[in-house]
Amino acid sequence: MKSRILVIEDNEANRELLGDWLESEGFEVVYAENLEQSCAAFDTNLPHAVLLDVQLGREDGLLFAKWMRQRQSFRDIPILAVTAHAMTTDQERVIKAGCDACICKPVDFKLLSNELRHRLKNTTG
Repeated sequence: MKSRILVIEDNEANRELLGDWLESEGFEVVYAENLEQSCAAFDTNLPHAVLLDVQLGREDGLLFAKWMRQRQSFRDIPILAVTAHAMTTDQERVIKAGCDACICKPVDFKLLSNELRHRLKNTTG
């Protein structure tokens, strides 16, 4: 069974780049462009992990991480923030909001692969 990754990204080019890479790595990919679509994705395609853009247009992606962590059934799903905000204070804010890791843009795909495989191994088997 393929691990399902929810990619929450408002920028179409970034969404496609992440999705294409994930699919080439053997993951199933579900997409969301905003917070509303992100919540809806949990009703239809419960993911094994989430890649979360921190800045979704005018929406704060970290609100989604907080939403997930407040729900018992979603608390163990890994959230990897993907962000252009690379300062230490930004990364601390990401972790405090409930994300398991912070991947800076431009994405280092080797780092992302290692993080995903590590997090999924710890939650799915």
